[in-house]
Amino acid sequence: MRLAGLKWRATVSTARLAGVGYRVLRPGRPIRHAELVEDRFGAELAVDQAAALDLAVAWWLAARSPHSLVHLPLRSTGPLDLVLLHHSLGFRVSGWKQLRSRLSPPAMTTVTLPPTPFRPVERAEHERFFHRDFRDHLNYAFAADTLFVIGSRLAFELAAEEVRALAEDAPAQLARVPGDHVCAEIGLGRWVPHHRRNPAAQLHVYRRVLP
Repeated sequence: MRLAGLKWRATVSTARLAGVGYRVLRPGRPIRHAELVEDRFGAELAVDQAAALDLAVAWWLAARSPHSLVHLPLRSTGPLDLVLLHHSLGFRVSGWKQLRSRLSPPAMTTVTLPPTPFRPVERAEHERFFHRDFRDHLNYAFAADTLFVIGSRLAFELAAEEVRALAEDAPAQLARVPGDHVCAEIGLGRWVPHHRRNPAAQLHVYRRVLP
């Protein structure tokens, strides 16, 4: 399924915490076939095709909606939820449990992706990723049974091609080679070359048929 022009039903809830108002976006329907777990390399997320599409839309929203937390509730099928958010929001993840309990009743909305949801990232932008002074890395934290992935628009865009491919290209690949391992390996934290004792973490997202 192509992401261009995709219409995604979502809910919008709001709450205030420490005098600051927040908006939380969620899928409009339950995500039934996804499982997110913490591992020694960071985190691992198994998804089916529908959940891969949910992740791709959430990824696009996180880059484009700096005033929202994009929440994928996954704990019905695994131990962890996932929240994607822009770093400029300045949200303290320790407040997530309290914010979650204060959310207003959800209002339905529809998100429509543009013809080109993820812009092609220039080669020079990718090359900057490995420079010592580069700051647009995705960061992560765990709190209240939730993995938070936090970054700038560029940070999300640098990893977007892998997320897009998992949603759009994986079905054809799995049709050609059933059982093939199709995944996205998304770096979390600052990349340190040849650092064996403290390698950068990653979010490993892979396609799997889940019960």
